[in-house]
Amino acid sequence: MLKKNVFKSGHIRSRRRLLASAAAGLAVAAVIAPLPDARADDDDPQQVEKAVNALRDAMMAGDGATLRAMTMDQLTYGHSNSRLEDKAAFVASLDGKSAFKALDLSDHSIQVIGDVAVARHTFDSVNNLPDGKTNTAHIRVLQVWKKTDGRWKLLARQASPLPAA
Repeated sequence: MLKKNVFKSGHIRSRRRLLASAAAGLAVAAVIAPLPDARADDDDPQQVEKAVNALRDAMMAGDGATLRAMTMDQLTYGHSNSRLEDKAAFVASLDGKSAFKALDLSDHSIQVIGDVAVARHTFDSVNNLPDGKTNTAHIRVLQVWKKTDGRWKLLARQASPLPAA
């Protein structure tokens, strides 16, 4: 009687291990296999580049409506001095304002992975200050874009200072 229970117990443990292994294998396959609608389209890098430039244009123009439309509600916007803004603060800081006298983006690189894109560039600007003076920024920027309903929207941005040009 004891041997029969040991056999059944061992058999049950073996089945559990087999099922656990199968479940783990399926989980790994699900994570690494791209979903059909999460694949990058051939023109996605160009579409992301257009979105990056449209965001720059909206920032230059102080166009709050466009800035709201181009950013996700979960936006986290990091400045080169480590200050973070959410979507509301980011839009409010530029809406209706002429924050920039000039804004140039260069050294672009864009990588698209499914419905997420990583865009990097150098950001050179002449900033309008409240007292009528200006200052400049020479920073490196990382942006994370997410394709939502067929449109690329900014999810995150982080800047880091570069040595003076």
